[in-house]
Amino acid sequence: MFRMEIAVFFVFAGVVAVIFYRTLRRAKVKKRGKIIDTYGFPVTVSERVREKYPHLTDEDMKQVISALREYFHVCNAANQKMVSMPSQVVDVAWHEFILFTKKYDSFCRIALGRFLHHTPAEAMQTPTLAQEGIKRAWNISCQRAGISPSAPAQLPLLFAIDSQLKIPDGFKYALNCKGEGGSGYCASHIGCGSGCSGHSGSDSDGCGGGGCGGD
Repeated sequence: MFRMEIAVFFVFAGVVAVIFYRTLRRAKVKKRGKIIDTYGFPVTVSERVREKYPHLTDEDMKQVISALREYFHVCNAANQKMVSMPSQVVDVAWHEFILFTKKYDSFCRIALGRFLHHTPAEAMQTPTLAQEGIKRAWNISCQRAGISPSAPAQLPLLFAIDSQLKIPDGFKYALNCKGEGGSGYCASHIGCGSGCSGHSGSDSDGCGGGGCGGD
């Protein structure tokens, strides 16, 4: 009887600990999310992005910066797991922000709790790691946008912005790849098997997407 009571106690303590951890984590994610929403990115970031993509308007650049915030929100929600970058234009903005080394380091520490490294797909340990990163980006992006990851009615911002802004070297995603002539990446296939990798361009399955990751 005594042993049973001890076992019940440890089970109860374990449940309480899990609930406490999750509550604490939700509060931390929410607090950091507010920092991400209100952070003022250097104006030069937008200027340098427009040097690479001169067709972008002021309104377009506002959308790019919003998408950069969204990527950091996704990383914030990923619990320090690697998140692949679904957008080429946002990746350029991210890279330009990193060049402000002190500001970027400070932002990462207060908004993410760690330094977020910019890891090209070629430097990731395995293709599977890149695929897991893009799946994670997809699932969290869909969750934040209220979209079903398995049956999306629309693309979340990070997966839609390159096409919307007509980025020449951008990553293109489609809800229905057959309807798009098989070009780009198929959003509904992002969670498919291990034969897909996370590099730029098209592959035969229409899976993958994203050229860099943050870990």
